[in-house]
Amino acid sequence: MFQEILGGVWQAVSKAFSVSWWLIIPIILGSVLWERFRYYTLINFFKKMKWVTLEIRIPQIIEKTPKAMEQVFAALHASYVFNIKWTEKNFKGKSQEWYSIEMVGIAGGIYFYIRTSENHRNLVESAIYAQYPDAEISEVDDYVSNLPSIIPNKTYDLWGTDLILGRDDGFPIRTYPAFEEKKDEALLDPMAGIAEVMSRLKEGEMILLQFLIRPTNDDWKKKAEETRDKVMGRKKPKKAGFADDAKDLIGSFFKGPFAEVEFKKKDEKPMTENLMMGKTPGEKEIIEGIEKKMAKLAFDTRIRFIYIDRRESFSRGYISAVLGAFRQYDTRDMNYFRPDIDTMTKGKFPFKARKAEAKKRKIFKAYRYRMMGRKNSILNVEELATIFHFPAIAVKSPMLRRLSSRKGEPPAGLPME
Repeated sequence: MFQEILGGVWQAVSKAFSVSWWLIIPIILGSVLWERFRYYTLINFFKKMKWVTLEIRIPQIIEKTPKAMEQVFAALHASYVFNIKWTEKNFKGKSQEWYSIEMVGIAGGIYFYIRTSENHRNLVESAIYAQYPDAEISEVDDYVSNLPSIIPNKTYDLWGTDLILGRDDGFPIRTYPAFEEKKDEALLDPMAGIAEVMSRLKEGEMILLQFLIRPTNDDWKKKAEETRDKVMGRKKPKKAGFADDAKDLIGSFFKGPFAEVEFKKKDEKPMTENLMMGKTPGEKEIIEGIEKKMAKLAFDTRIRFIYIDRRESFSRGYISAVLGAFRQYDTRDMNYFRPDIDTMTKGKFPFKARKAEAKKRKIFKAYRYRMMGRKNSILNVEELATIFHFPAIAVKSPMLRRLSSRKGEPPAGLPME
């Protein structure tokens, strides 16, 4: 019986396709060609841009908290482009530009870089100098060009993954105010863990951390509000439609010929009691955390982590150490970072080794060309400042490249020729 029904369905589908194939196939091919054309215009747009790599050397003494870096990220959000035209987006490939903020650890030291377009160089430098006036910013050659063009190869191997949020974007991670000890308000710098790991690297080893950030609008807040309402137990008000209007009209007819017809107001919000009543302290903290996250500027974010070493000495110890350092931002009742399975350099059966090799080359290429990708996370400026800022004086890692001297102003009244 089931086979007869399935055969009848298949015959109906085949007959329909035989009649309409001339319409279906062009639509499918057209959509594929359209996506390829859009991808080509996007790549062409970014190839025409002039990119610069800026190295930031931090001063010996940084007494500021990550709040200073939060102000830097807030200033970078000014590069957001409003209302990109449909024709510019689809035929010229115009897109919102992004920044690549990078922390690189090698045997000789720990380096900080920002890769940006030439158009935003002044914005980046002024934002950093405003908060870190003693820092030193200089344009350098892209350090990635000094690495082999293809990794893994006969000499080097790598392990890598992108880190994404484990829950909805509306849930926040643990941010820097939570790292302050209430006794003396001393800041436990969350960057200390990663800096310490990078300081232990041996010759030939390298840890690459890449934070790709792109200013975003407030569209993500709609889903965050839905997440908050779900935690609160708030039901979405039911909208009055045509069926409700018809019901009201019929009901008014039976009230009498001279009765006024009353319709329900659309989008009318029902009277509800205080939904926060009866919530546990943990539930209230989650709701407050979501609302606090929505109150600040946010970036579309992709975090990329790669570890490189020679094949004969490749060790996975540093991998777990870096991933462990990101665990300090976890709040298990709210949000946390986890590896993106799609980008993790781990193959699946069959052809497990070959698939792993392909994923390694793919993620290294993505790092080299600072590719954003599609599955990103939303982090606000406070969250970004927590996971990336210039380490404070309390971080004693010896490999941090701090300036040996402090810049000073020339003395007043200095004679000039």
